[in-house]
Amino acid sequence: MYEFAVTPAVTQLRRAGVIITEITPESLAEELGLESGDRIVKVNGRSVRDYLDFRFQTAGETELDFLVKKQNGETWEVELEREEGEDFGLMFEQIVPRQCANECLFCFCKGNPETARPSLFVRDEDIRLSFLYGNYTTLSSITPDEMKRIVEQRLSPQYVSVHATDLKTRAFLLGVDESRADISDKLEFLLNNDIEIHAQIVLCPGINDGAQLEKTLRDLAAHFPKVVSAAIVPVALTRYNTDERLTRVTPEFCRRTIKQVEKLQKEFRKNFGVTFAFLGDEIYLKAGMEVPSRRHYGNYPQIEDGVGMIRSFLNSFENLLKKTETRSPVSVQIAPNVRTHELALTPRKSTIETINPPSQSLNGTILTGEMFAPILRAQIEKINFLLGSNLSVLAVPNTYFGGDVSVAGLLTGQDYLAVKNKIKGDFAIIPKHTIKSDEPILLDGMPFDQLKDEFDVPIYEMDTQDLIAALERRAF
Repeated sequence: MYEFAVTPAVTQLRRAGVIITEITPESLAEELGLESGDRIVKVNGRSVRDYLDFRFQTAGETELDFLVKKQNGETWEVELEREEGEDFGLMFEQIVPRQCANECLFCFCKGNPETARPSLFVRDEDIRLSFLYGNYTTLSSITPDEMKRIVEQRLSPQYVSVHATDLKTRAFLLGVDESRADISDKLEFLLNNDIEIHAQIVLCPGINDGAQLEKTLRDLAAHFPKVVSAAIVPVALTRYNTDERLTRVTPEFCRRTIKQVEKLQKEFRKNFGVTFAFLGDEIYLKAGMEVPSRRHYGNYPQIEDGVGMIRSFLNSFENLLKKTETRSPVSVQIAPNVRTHELALTPRKSTIETINPPSQSLNGTILTGEMFAPILRAQIEKINFLLGSNLSVLAVPNTYFGGDVSVAGLLTGQDYLAVKNKIKGDFAIIPKHTIKSDEPILLDGMPFDQLKDEFDVPIYEMDTQDLIAALERRAF
């Protein structure tokens, strides 16, 4: 059986195999008599732990032998032949995350109110989710079995929360002893086996900033290009974070950090041809400074960590404005999600509805976080001027988490309800990422349908890409 990453955090052991959740009609799987609820336990005699194992063990194989546990208790041995590249027509259960046993000083789970959505309290530490979705792991509890699996199945890149290369500092931040905090041998093993690493540093004032930050970035850069990039993001403290060892991030701290890191970025660009070390957008916004240019971010290696999202949005909006002004085809480019692996992408029913406002004008309100609101408002004012639309941007205070939290993605149902009387126009748009990806529910547990019932106008969920596409359709 697959060895769990953190045994103390496991509440129950799962049965061997991976469960089929859906069969495509008229597919090879249907012809074989496989059904939803069946468990594929082995492929060609090798145990299957999850759907990554299944994908790996069936890749390129045309003659296969499945050991299947049926729902009625029967055990089937299924032999099959398929054309090269022929799809099985199978959908599988989601991976149950391995859980983290660290006691990180800044863990966001510690800053959640008790009423938050249950999934917000899941502290995952899973190399499979790191490969599939870009989730960060600390590697502090990774087992030899998992290390072997990363290399054998080429689960690359991996996203690693390093935070500090100074061992005492890292152990302090993770809340573990130094022997467990030390991942130098693990990193060396992965890098020697050509596994790419994207590193993350959650910057905590007075702990891993200043000289510690420079040491960490230089230590990581010494392994470029196998360590592909490093993201520096500020610690976010809600009103529920009461640990006196943590200090809030101030504008002055952000300006000082930008000045420090810019020197290293110039050095890295000179030596490597890329920026390598990237500051999170929030640092620039809190500092009151403009985010860097498109060239600075390269291929946006850590955009899903809030690094380059604003620059990507501004460039895309600029393309839209040019198209609107010239009335000529211009492609609108949004930086791709470079973190989510194609094996993690599964079809799901969208909860997004199409906006059908009166054809003569767009008249509605776009809700967003206080941090992004000024940037979005400036762009919307331009589009209003060009299109004659009447869109407004409403900055929504985050009263649910409080503290330093002002990003759009952490807004909740109760935050939206608190400003519903300020909505102008025929509809409202809220950030898509505030709704659970596989279930229409908000961070505070409020169902999206309940929120819609409470509003006097229709509500639509959109990300910036959806918004730009909607504006583009109505521009002509």
